[in-house]
Amino acid sequence: MSTPPPVPRLPSGLYALCDDTVAPAMPLLEKAAALLDGGPALLQLRLKRTPAREAVAAARAVVALCRARGVPCLVNDRVDWALLSGADGAHVGEEDLPVAEARALLGPGRLLGATVRSLEDLLRAHAAGADHVGLGPVFSTRTKSVDAPPLGLERLAQVCAASPLPVVAIAGITAQNIRAVGRAGARCAAVVSAPFAGGEVPARVAAAVRALGADFDKGRALRSL
Repeated sequence: MSTPPPVPRLPSGLYALCDDTVAPAMPLLEKAAALLDGGPALLQLRLKRTPAREAVAAARAVVALCRARGVPCLVNDRVDWALLSGADGAHVGEEDLPVAEARALLGPGRLLGATVRSLEDLLRAHAAGADHVGLGPVFSTRTKSVDAPPLGLERLAQVCAASPLPVVAIAGITAQNIRAVGRAGARCAAVVSAPFAGGEVPARVAAAVRALGADFDKGRALRSL
């Protein structure tokens, strides 16, 4: 009997989201290219407004960009779009396909993240087949409506220390707090609007991604001291 391929390891570093609701003046592929120019550890494609037929084509184009740069690409919410585009995996939220069903569709060889709010949620996601989680909100955020109180850095650190899975810290992460998020023990820090704080200019977006990633890495290095 052949052994199924192992689930790939989630890289450590900045987790950039290419979201069609953020920086809407930038075309999606230009936005993805600008984020990738900053050297994130991985990129998630989140398409909330793009019609399905256009979304699949866009996902294929973004996956191709990511593959050319050697950056893993995950698709938010839609496991079917992840499979059709050849993405490296998917991320499912609380109202999306259940984790176990998403894993069954993706198979063992792709990354699968799940949004969780607590250690209890995290352990359930682990048992269902997630290989990493997006934990939050760590801070309050205006990018997305979240019906849960912010965890804060102390609780983030506690969950990271107890977690059997890599943790991606989500929500409200900015240049001002990303180093502390790294020091709290998160494997990755997800950023949505922070790369565009300096404007929707590709060179500025790439520079912001580089700076955010460097600060996050410095925080993780401080944790080991």
